[in-house]
Amino acid sequence: MSHDALIAHFTGASALILVAAHAAGWLARRLRQPYIVGQLAAGIALGPSLLGGLAPGAYAALFPAAVGPALTGLAQLALVVFLFGVGYELDLKVLGDRARTSVTVALASFTVPMAVGGGCALLFGDQLHTLGMPRDLSPAAVVFAGVALSITAVPVLTAIVRENGLSRSVPGVVAVSAAGVLDVIGWTVLAGAMLDSGGGAPGLGWPWRVALAVAFVTVMGCAARPVLRRLLWRTRLEPSLRLALLLGFALASAWVTHSLGLHVIFGALLAGVVTPREDDGTLDPDLLRPLHDVGSLLLPFFFVVSGQAVTVGGLGATGWVALLVVTVLAVVTKVGSGTVAARLGGLGRHDARTVGVLLSARGLTELIALEAGRQAGLLSGPLYTVLVLMALATTLLTQPLLRLTERLAAHDRAAAPPPPRRRPDEAAATAAARLGDQRRPG
Repeated sequence: MSHDALIAHFTGASALILVAAHAAGWLARRLRQPYIVGQLAAGIALGPSLLGGLAPGAYAALFPAAVGPALTGLAQLALVVFLFGVGYELDLKVLGDRARTSVTVALASFTVPMAVGGGCALLFGDQLHTLGMPRDLSPAAVVFAGVALSITAVPVLTAIVRENGLSRSVPGVVAVSAAGVLDVIGWTVLAGAMLDSGGGAPGLGWPWRVALAVAFVTVMGCAARPVLRRLLWRTRLEPSLRLALLLGFALASAWVTHSLGLHVIFGALLAGVVTPREDDGTLDPDLLRPLHDVGSLLLPFFFVVSGQAVTVGGLGATGWVALLVVTVLAVVTKVGSGTVAARLGGLGRHDARTVGVLLSARGLTELIALEAGRQAGLLSGPLYTVLVLMALATTLLTQPLLRLTERLAAHDRAAAPPPPRRRPDEAAATAAARLGDQRRPG
């Protein structure tokens, strides 16, 4: 393919990706679903499962193999920008007065699905072998199976909480706070699994990669924030130049973690976490706004690149059964563990159920982790397809489950017996007693 033809194919594919993904996101929002759900569905639809099956000629013309590297590079750039913003916004200070409850909910809704996912990977090795996995799974693959069930998508959850008017409610605050703690735990465990998967620079052994990763995180955690504040904030650089330098910093951090056998996502997240805030602790709007704009604009490229590996037609009977089982386990373990932990933390029955349902949303964060696992060789093609469809299904189920919890709460209130009515003489005696207490000197 000539250079000019490659540019023409890439331009046409990019136009289709942007229009289709954002139109699907708008439609999803009209259907009371998160915007990202529509974009994820569009990415799968533009892949071999739908477009490639219905119009193979058009699919081959729009997405020839030659444009794959360009689309992949743009998708990785979108990931770095998006996750840099996620890391910058991550603030565990929002735990506030509900810190103990939020941490308890986070630990429960991580460990229970983690144990179930890892246990199923060990128990159903023959079925996973049918889906293309090795008969003897590596420890990293077992851990990854647990992480795949444990993830909660903080951006999707936050959007659902905001769109349902739960931002200032007790279950909304607890769910968002717990999801932040879950993010930290999940990415840390996933990083350990990726290090154990054997990627990274050739000839660099696992102990060296762990040591270098720990050293890099230490340097970033201790030195990066004060250096960035001195260089970029106190010099009062204009916002556009500061944004460009910080994105370069995030890309460099992503390159380092990729070289250590991790994924670019870890470097981007770490760069966002260590980026300083304003002097009063608030987020810099001149940095956050363009990050959101650029990330949301380019994320469809990641969804399409991820969708290229989704092959629904190749699942077979075992794959569809696995999808049903995994989806049920993903919903039950998340909703059940989150609800029980929130109940033990002092929340009412309705609020606890709401927390459990909110934590079941996976969406984009799950897809990012799955793509990283696929690139590291921890997932086969069919199993990757199963887990991507599970992420889509669990996110789609969040809104209907929320409405179901609201109906259950309304039913409970209607079924509750009315408070006993006092007789007139009892009410008068009580009022007289209160009046006497007020007149009595303190």
